[in-house]
Amino acid sequence: MVASDTEDAIRDYKTLLGGLIDRRPSGTRQRLADALGKNRSFVTQITSASYATPLPARHLATIFSVCHMGSTEQQQFLDAYNKAHPGRLKRAGHGKRLRHLSILAPDFGDEEQNRLFDQAITEFAHKMAALASRKDD
Repeated sequence: MVASDTEDAIRDYKTLLGGLIDRRPSGTRQRLADALGKNRSFVTQITSASYATPLPARHLATIFSVCHMGSTEQQQFLDAYNKAHPGRLKRAGHGKRLRHLSILAPDFGDEEQNRLFDQAITEFAHKMAALASRKDD
């Protein structure tokens, strides 16, 4: 794939993601930044078609969860993402469909502590899924 084709493909999936986030309730970008453990400017870079910054595959499950992406939206996004980054999903362990899981967790009364707790739970779930998928190989 030529560099300009790759840039166009990145713009395509970012346009899809940006539009999806724009249709979500206000505060979604901040919730996404918190869940990823990043600044809001990072979310802007990975969701805006005007930035060439590619979206790291490791963040996809978190994005799907925070943005409450349905299976059709996920598949449409993954098709566009795979066009921009052939093989990256498989290498990152994202070849399987994802599902949303909700849990009730304590509110520690501190945004930073809540964010760190949520991030730890998300990382744990990703690691457990990676272990489980090894059995399938």
